[in-house]
Amino acid sequence: MTDAQKHSSGHGTRYRIAVDTGGTFTDVVVGSDRGEMAAGKALTTYDRVFTGFEAAVRRAAGSVGWDGDEVLRDADVIVYGTTHATNAVLTGKVAKTALLVTDGFADTLLLREGGRRDAFDSKAAYPGPYIPRRLTYEIRERVTAEGDVLVPLDEEQVRSVLATLADEGVEAVAVSFLWSIVNDAHETRLAELIEEILPGVPYTLSHRANPTIREYRRSSAASIDASLKPLMADHLGKLRADLVESGFGGDLLVVTSEGAVLDVADVLDRPVLLLNSGPSMAPLVGAAAAPDQETVVVCDMGGTTFDVSLVERGVVRHTREAWLGEPFVGHLTGLSSVAVSSIGAGGGSIAWIDGGGLLRVGPQSARSDPGPAAYGRGGKEPTVTDACVVLGYLDASGFEGGFTLNRDASVSAIESRIAGPLAMTVQQAAQAILDVSANHMATAIRQASLEQGVDPRGALIVAGGGAGAMVAAAIGVLLEADTVLIPATAGVLAAYGAHRAPIATEFLSPLHNDTRAFDSESATRAIKEISAKAAEFAARFDRVGSEPEVTYFVDARYPGQAWDLRVHLDGVPEAAGEAAETIERAFHTEHDRRNGTHDAQSRVEIITWGVRVEVPRPEQLKDTVAATGSPESHRVDPITFGGTKFETIRYRGVTLGPGDKIAGPAVIDQPTTTVVVPPEWDATLDDRSNIYLTRKEA
Repeated sequence: MTDAQKHSSGHGTRYRIAVDTGGTFTDVVVGSDRGEMAAGKALTTYDRVFTGFEAAVRRAAGSVGWDGDEVLRDADVIVYGTTHATNAVLTGKVAKTALLVTDGFADTLLLREGGRRDAFDSKAAYPGPYIPRRLTYEIRERVTAEGDVLVPLDEEQVRSVLATLADEGVEAVAVSFLWSIVNDAHETRLAELIEEILPGVPYTLSHRANPTIREYRRSSAASIDASLKPLMADHLGKLRADLVESGFGGDLLVVTSEGAVLDVADVLDRPVLLLNSGPSMAPLVGAAAAPDQETVVVCDMGGTTFDVSLVERGVVRHTREAWLGEPFVGHLTGLSSVAVSSIGAGGGSIAWIDGGGLLRVGPQSARSDPGPAAYGRGGKEPTVTDACVVLGYLDASGFEGGFTLNRDASVSAIESRIAGPLAMTVQQAAQAILDVSANHMATAIRQASLEQGVDPRGALIVAGGGAGAMVAAAIGVLLEADTVLIPATAGVLAAYGAHRAPIATEFLSPLHNDTRAFDSESATRAIKEISAKAAEFAARFDRVGSEPEVTYFVDARYPGQAWDLRVHLDGVPEAAGEAAETIERAFHTEHDRRNGTHDAQSRVEIITWGVRVEVPRPEQLKDTVAATGSPESHRVDPITFGGTKFETIRYRGVTLGPGDKIAGPAVIDQPTTTVVVPPEWDATLDDRSNIYLTRKEA
């Protein structure tokens, strides 16, 4: 970019934009190189994502007197988070993909891993494979676990199969051969044949998608990655073209499931990293808001989903068992990602009555089109948002979404679909909808935390998302929590997290080793391989100006264990020194921390050597949010709490500053969210304008 372009706005201000495209709203946070910040929301536009993104940028810019065109044109970086890839996999709207496997192993995706949630449900249907059996082809080839070629690749058969794929109209190809992680010659040669016979058809090789010893995870990662390549190339290509047309000439970075960002070219080459990308950002805000807290439970409630994640001592918890869909019957890639549990309990979740006459909420969502009844866009089903409108939580005239809420439509929807059939008043029905929704969310928090060995009663609850601050106190009551933290950027939690996200990725080398029969030669080879890749990756981002953080780890297990455990090391493993002893001690410590037990006399098997490279991006946003004056109330409304109406003061959030205390009942109207303070709670702002809700009797 030329100097003329950089200073085209006349004042030379540069911007950084982070965007989170959700199922209902597109959230945007804009930061300037002066440390100023602006946030905005707009309805997500499914046919052309840039439309909603642009509207949110203009709304954010307008809120602080910036020009939207200048912000887009003078942005150095745009960080983009999306649920597009995840939704495509869950709905099956991906490319027609074929899977090529070693002869005799066509059922890898069918047999998969795990079992079922309810071990006693004998009627549960067995899930189908990600790629149907009719598009799975067995190829004559075989490599041993030592990397020797037992059966050469039958290239004549491969050519015949590829010709068949062309006739079938296959749009992408996944290749997963046995032991390709040890010797990738056959997968690499097949890639050359694909380029020759099926030019332009994207493909994925399993040893590149997920170089793990686990056959199912490697095959699943390759299959999902290949199926996403045409879709994400089109999606990100259109976004990039629209950005260029708007004058943007900076870097486009994309949020990954690892809680980091990568250049758009990297994710187009490996789109499987985009799965669960949007929810991976919120925990970064939770970690920053309470870095010294032993355990933090981060809740992000948007319009469509409610996401739960854990932060321990300032470190976001990761997992390699992130299922797409329901555990055991969904799909698993085995790639490291932020551990996030999601349920269909957002502001747009639809309330309905089941066949037994019981009130249910979700998982179906009204999304942005047509949206809740209050949006006035044709929605007729009552939602959690409609309940909040009826109870008085939401300021209909000051709603940050580009339109005015229609309270009469909310009343009509709840009255006809819920209150009438259940012989309740509209106010009672609205309260019931909110209560059922809060119970769903509290249950999700308990399940997500208890499954990971954390008691939520002893954790700090951090609530965010466009709708999270309205139900934060209700969730706190159900979880027996006396304090709930609502970050200053709660309404755009994931988008703000994207501002903090480092540029990062991982490199793996799946070479087996044993701490009591240690092969230092193979260990040295593995460490050199991943170190070289890490150095090459870090060198690409020298211009960022921050020193890269390189962390080594191993995936290891006790002999006979079905699952391995990731163990982080203090530095580069010294293969010729005491690496074996160091790894063994570290594994015992981590196993005891995670599982409450360890076997100090046992040897440890190393499954994979790995390294994570993080390039921190300079923080441009101010830590505090300045108040414009003393706390300003703009209205007193009759608002229903627990079935009782209270004359409740509404405060303008922009007038609140560090140290201010608001006694409940009260409502704080923020630009991108609404904070509800029930009668039994108080709200206090800390020195960074985060809001702490505390129970009065605590």
